[in-house]
Amino acid sequence: MFIDLTHEITDQMPVYPGDSATGFRQTRFLDKDSYVNYELIINMHAGTYIDGPKHLTDSQSYLNDYCLETFIGEGCLLDISAEQNVIRYQQEYEDIIEGKQIVLFNTGHSKHFGKPRYFNDYPVLSLDVAKMIVKHKVKMIGLDTPSPDKYPFAVHKYLFNHGVLIIENLTRLDQLKKHKSFEVIALPLKLKADSSIARVVARVRDS
Repeated sequence: MFIDLTHEITDQMPVYPGDSATGFRQTRFLDKDSYVNYELIINMHAGTYIDGPKHLTDSQSYLNDYCLETFIGEGCLLDISAEQNVIRYQQEYEDIIEGKQIVLFNTGHSKHFGKPRYFNDYPVLSLDVAKMIVKHKVKMIGLDTPSPDKYPFAVHKYLFNHGVLIIENLTRLDQLKKHKSFEVIALPLKLKADSSIARVVARVRDS
């Protein structure tokens, strides 16, 4: 069974304040043009996407320089929906996370997607949590928020400098709470950019 963790891309979908708008429209019609076509204009930080180190550091690696294995792996869910404002280190996380996993943080914030507070008032990770992620050699994290932190983006930079990628703007993470085992598949577009929009799904193994 698959669970889609990706926001649908729509015309004028919500974007991070200051980013360019998304344009999505039908440009050809069967009755008039004898075929159908659509046009998409989108920045790489709109909707559900994967953030790479080049976004905020002097890394020379584009996202498509990473091997495909980076974007597929055993999933781990941390349900932190009861936390407020700052997600702080908890000893119990040490027993949940295993090496080389893709760790997903379920904050419950995705329910605000499309509302002003989604981008203005979201929970963030403490640096201690980021250090724990690096210690466990996690290869990628994912959140149902627009960012793991706020300016000056210390968590972003710490994770990037230690080779950890970041999936942002996930949704439906709560559907994973009842499942013990799942694989995350988060494939970016094949293009030379700092980051990329992505289709992110979880393949559930247990019933």
